[in-house]
Amino acid sequence: MYEIWRKLFGNLKVFKKMLLVSVVSLISMIVLTFILLLGQEKMMIKEKKTQLVNIIDLSYSFTQKEYNKFKSGEITEEEAKKNVLEAYKNFRYQGNNYIWINDNNIDSVKMVMHPMTPNRDGKIMDSDVYNVATAIDFGEDSKSSKKLDNTNMFKAFVEATQGSGSGFVHYSRVDEKTKKLQKKLSYVKEFAPWGWVFGSGIYIDDIEEEFMNSAQKAGLIVLIILGILSFIFRMITKEIVLKVTFINEGLENFFAYLNRETTEVEIKQITCRDEFGFMSDLINSNIEKAKKGIQEDRELINETINVLGEFEQGDLCQRLHMNVSNPAMMQLKNVLNKMAENLEHNIDNVLNVLEKYTNFNYLDKVNTTGIKEDLLKLANGVNSLGDSITTMLVENKSNGVTLHDSSTVLLDNVGKLNNSANEAASSLEETAAALEQMTGNIRNNTHNIAKMAEISNNVTKSANSGEKLANDTVASMEDIDTQVTAINEAIGVIDQIAFQTNILSLNAAVEAATAGEAGKGFSVVAQEVRNLATRSAEAAKEIKGMVENATKKADEGKEIATNMINGYKMLNQDITQTIELISDVEMSSKEQLTGIEQINDAVAQLDQQTQQNAEIASQTNDIAISTDSIAKVIVKNADEKEFKGKDSVKAKTFKHQDLEKPVKKEKVIESKSNDSDEWESF
Repeated sequence: MYEIWRKLFGNLKVFKKMLLVSVVSLISMIVLTFILLLGQEKMMIKEKKTQLVNIIDLSYSFTQKEYNKFKSGEITEEEAKKNVLEAYKNFRYQGNNYIWINDNNIDSVKMVMHPMTPNRDGKIMDSDVYNVATAIDFGEDSKSSKKLDNTNMFKAFVEATQGSGSGFVHYSRVDEKTKKLQKKLSYVKEFAPWGWVFGSGIYIDDIEEEFMNSAQKAGLIVLIILGILSFIFRMITKEIVLKVTFINEGLENFFAYLNRETTEVEIKQITCRDEFGFMSDLINSNIEKAKKGIQEDRELINETINVLGEFEQGDLCQRLHMNVSNPAMMQLKNVLNKMAENLEHNIDNVLNVLEKYTNFNYLDKVNTTGIKEDLLKLANGVNSLGDSITTMLVENKSNGVTLHDSSTVLLDNVGKLNNSANEAASSLEETAAALEQMTGNIRNNTHNIAKMAEISNNVTKSANSGEKLANDTVASMEDIDTQVTAINEAIGVIDQIAFQTNILSLNAAVEAATAGEAGKGFSVVAQEVRNLATRSAEAAKEIKGMVENATKKADEGKEIATNMINGYKMLNQDITQTIELISDVEMSSKEQLTGIEQINDAVAQLDQQTQQNAEIASQTNDIAISTDSIAKVIVKNADEKEFKGKDSVKAKTFKHQDLEKPVKKEKVIESKSNDSDEWESF
């Protein structure tokens, strides 16, 4: 309801609201007056009805008494009816009002007795003149009603008695004197034993006339009251508006002071002692209190601003000390001081933990009980920092221990590698020297074999000459001595070649034995050279024997010369084979020299790489020593700090299959010659 009122009239000014109250009051007064008048009319009608009921009940009682006399046998029925009719013919009340009687035959109602017009007695009352009934109220209390449209009033009289035995009928009659239509109300009651309906009616125009008089008087009174109320309303409204305006100006001045638009507030005083005067006194006293409270609040706010300024610069030790009368401001002061204490306490806790972290002690954490939002985030951040540093330290120590263990193994292995590299370098130096010496020997052998090839060519020439001489021996035996001498010299040369070849083969065999697996091919060649030398020696021996036989048997003539020619031919073939063998040995020696030179180059390169590996191994050893020192420093630094899990940190383990294994590359030295399977394998 209030919302509806606020929406409809909330924006109206006080004058209009007062006017609205006056109008509503006036309308309410008029409506109340009208209702009272209507109630008065109803009361008057009710009094009329009560009067009619009492009159009819009285007549009914008299009729019942006469009927009882008849029933008791005191009088006859005719006498009883006659007594009743005679009694009511002369009965009058309140001037000229009377009682009539008609029967209860609703279809054709007959008048039994009418005291004012006796000529109607015994007649059926069906004339159109009687069609004036407008309503029926059934029963004495009129609990139910029925509207009629100008129905025959006598039929309405009978209908009103049906069911409840009595009732009221409303109808209108034309006054014979004034010729005006007058309203009338009749009450009827049935006497069933005789079939009679008693009725009496009264005019109710006086009620309407009285109602109109009362309405006029009430209207005049309302107008007088309205005039008085209008004057009073005007004066009161004017006074209220003036006082409200006066108070409004004071409140505007006070609100301007509250909003810091002015620095002073003006007190507005109403001298009269009505509600507005009391309101003015109350407002002024509260303005004084508010002014005092505002000044205190402003001083406290200024102090709060100064303290919060110190807070902004990081000084959390400042507190508010001023006391004011405003409970909210005191609560704000207490909340700010409590906030500062809690904030200082929590910041101190964070700083203490951070100071311990600065001293490498990461065991403590910031207590997060009773804090939330940003302070909780700060505390959790510091705790997370400690956890992160602890995790990092555990990881660093684990890595340091792992690095220490690995560096120890690395240091041992690098030491072994360094020793092995140095030993390999020394061995390679010796091998290079031996190969250099063997290369010189092979180079000399190759040179000697070249000389042998040259000598073999000379032997071939000598053999050819001997053969020619042998052929010439047929013609002339005289040159035998000369040829024999030449043959002896050639045999000496062959014998020397065989001897030197044998010595070279022995040296080659020794060198081949020294070379091991690499000298197997050279050993085979040495053996072949030895066989060649042996065969050359045997051939020289054979030739020598033949020459001796030729010398002894020179005298034998052509036959011996012929045999000697054949021998020279065989010698020439053997020398040719020997030359071929020497040529093969020469080629093999050259290839062996080339292979030995390649080996020498490879050994020299290997020696250089070994020297580099030795140098790298030495540097790696230094790095391993430095790494071991760093690992010890890392572990020492981690042990100097305090953190959870420090004593349980262990070295990490790595699986060997997780590490990438280096691929070893073997260097293969290929021979440039394809003449021998042994040299190809070498």
